[in-house]
Order: sequence, then C-alpha cells, then structure tokens
Amino acid sequence: MGRILLASGLAAVLVFFVTPSETLKEGECEVCLSFLERFYNSLNEQGVNFTPDVIEEHLIQQCKDVKGKENRFCYYIGATGDAATKIVKEVSKPMSNHVPVTKICEKLKKSDSQICDLKYDKQVDLSTVDLKKLRVKELRKILDEWGESCKGCAEKSDFIRKITDLMPKYAPLAAKSRSEL
Repeated sequence: MGRILLASGLAAVLVFFVTPSETLKEGECEVCLSFLERFYNSLNEQGVNFTPDVIEEHLIQQCKDVKGKENRFCYYIGATGDAATKIVKEVSKPMSNHVPVTKICEKLKKSDSQICDLKYDKQVDLSTVDLKKLRVKELRKILDEWGESCKGCAEKSDFIRKITDLMPKYAPLAAKSRSEL
C-alpha cells in the first residue's frame, strides 16, 4: 500500500513539474515571436558570434531601425534609448545558448505582460481594397507606413490621389493589379 501511494505521489509530482504552465496561446506574443525569430535568423545568416554582449549590441542596433509595434517591443525590453527599464539581457543571454524564441517570449511575458499584448495592425490589401471606403485615418496610416505625408490634403479624395500616385513606388504589385481591373 505504501509503495502504491509513493508511486502515485511521485507521478503527480512529475506531471506537475513537466506540464508547462506558461506556454503561449495561439496568437499570443505575436510581435515578440516574429521580431525575435527574424532577429535570430539574421544573426545566423551573418555568422555572428553568439555571446550575450554581441547579441545585445546587435539587438540595440536592430531596434534603431524599427517602427510601430516592433519599436514598442524594443522599448519594453529596454533596447531603445528612451526606455525606462532594461531587460535586454532576458533576450541576449538565452539567445546566446540558442534557446527557442517561444521560450524567450514566455519568460519575457512573466517579466512584463505588456510584451505579449502587442499585436500587429491588420494590413490593408491595396490590390483589392476600395480606397473610397476607407476612413481618412486609415488612408493616413498607409502613407505613414510608407514614410510619406499628405501636406495640403483637405479632402479624402486628396489622400486617395496621393496614395494612388505613390502606389507604384511603395506597392508595385498592388498598383499593377489595380491597373488591370
């Protein structure tokens, strides 16, 4: 009887420790996973020496060039100049040991849950969308993503004209498919 109780107790303890309690749910930590996966792959392609200091240096450099949600992610981990906290080592140290990105994001979630709340904005399919049905705010956002502005635009039609004029430069495939319609 004692052996059975001991064996069942041991099995319960093993299940408790083996079962992951903080695994990421589908769609959670979208920005963290995507950004760190691309970052890790770029380090591999460059043949970088995987030490925490080198990774941290490259991460800070990479964060200088990002915008939007990825910039916010960099801010949360302290890889931007204006960040209040600095938990970059929570990324660089495990990455130097080739820990999977999912595990790094799970650990970051424990440190700061805001990191996993970041989600990418839905992208507008410029090849099929009717620009006249979009709000001015959405039209402005398209221009912002391209790094353009619409000075002197007072009407919605001005924004639409500017987007259609710039589309061959920033979205050539969409411009081509629109001209075929």
